[in-house]
Amino acid sequence: QVQLVESGGGLVQPGGSLTLSCVVSGSIFSIYDMGWYRQAPGKQRELVASITDRGRTHYTDSVNGRFTISRDNAKNTVYLQMRSLKPEDTAVYYCNAVPYSDYGVWGQGTQVTVSS
Repeated sequence: QVQLVESGGGLVQPGGSLTLSCVVSGSIFSIYDMGWYRQAPGKQRELVASITDRGRTHYTDSVNGRFTISRDNAKNTVYLQMRSLKPEDTAVYYCNAVPYSDYGVWGQGTQVTVSS
């Protein structure tokens, strides 16, 4: 069974930075495209960054230039570096395969709150 464990969230001031990590177990991690999703209160979950099995990245417009996704296949881990954070980045952040149906489960997520 696949397990996803996200960490690294917290409270940060506008303009600050955070790095999220997600460890995946129970899967041949290296063959899957991976992504970071987020869900803000009252909104649908959205994919904000993705990375293919070969390392090609893609970002939604709202985070392009501020967020960087990366992966370490030896550690079954995917990262999200977030810079110049804005209050509208406040959400619970989840990692998962892209599409998420490839794994079929979600982790607990990690809360990111951007506020002064």
